[in-house]
Amino acid sequence: MPQYNEMIELSVEDMDLIETALRGSVASLSQAALDNGEDGKADREETLRRIHDLLGKLHDQKVFYRPKTGVYLGG
Repeated sequence: MPQYNEMIELSVEDMDLIETALRGSVASLSQAALDNGEDGKADREETLRRIHDLLGKLHDQKVFYRPKTGVYLGG
């Protein structure tokens, strides 16, 4: 059985492309839910849940700017 490479090297652009593709998948699945109603609802919901979880993991790995000194005013 093959093992996973633990030293994955992705650039910021790669991560942005992945995030954009996942958001496009969410939009497609959501539109399909509106068009098809109850057909394949359980599978679609599970896929949407997994995509949202993955998007959350990607978001948690981002480093947002915060000044080293002074008060941080977000917004």
